[in-house]
Amino acid sequence: MTPLERALRERIAAEGPISVEAYMEACNAYYYATRDPLGALGDFTTSPEVSQMFGELVGAALVDSWRCAGAPADAIYVELGPGRGTLASDALRMMRAAGFRGGEHLVETSPVLREIQKASVPSATWHDSIDDLPAKPLLLVANEFLDAPPACGRCRASRDRACRRSCTRP
Repeated sequence: MTPLERALRERIAAEGPISVEAYMEACNAYYYATRDPLGALGDFTTSPEVSQMFGELVGAALVDSWRCAGAPADAIYVELGPGRGTLASDALRMMRAAGFRGGEHLVETSPVLREIQKASVPSATWHDSIDDLPAKPLLLVANEFLDAPPACGRCRASRDRACRRSCTRP
């Protein structure tokens, strides 16, 4: 039995059925905390890992947005779920060449991926949550981040009543 299964069994035994959202949140947290899921040895590959051009184009789009906003000197680059840091590295290289000098902030909860990101973006500041980000203008990147958040399972119990799906065992 994995630590995840044990934790889920204990939680369900203590609290009763949990929502699909809570179940998926626990699965995502365990999955990303215990491995590097990217590349040939992982489970999937993302666009930044295929070509640096993707990150450079993202960087160019961010520079355009930054300039349209008046090029605020205190603006920061923020990436949610930055994987290996490849996109951040490529985008920031483009942005630096265009004059952006803001800080680099990565929102990442996986200790495994944070260690890998340190090689790609060594000057970054890491955060566990978007709530921890500084109150500054930000240039936000969330490539593939929105693919992974837990979903809320809903069903239709009757014509005028909805219900929420729950998990009774892992």
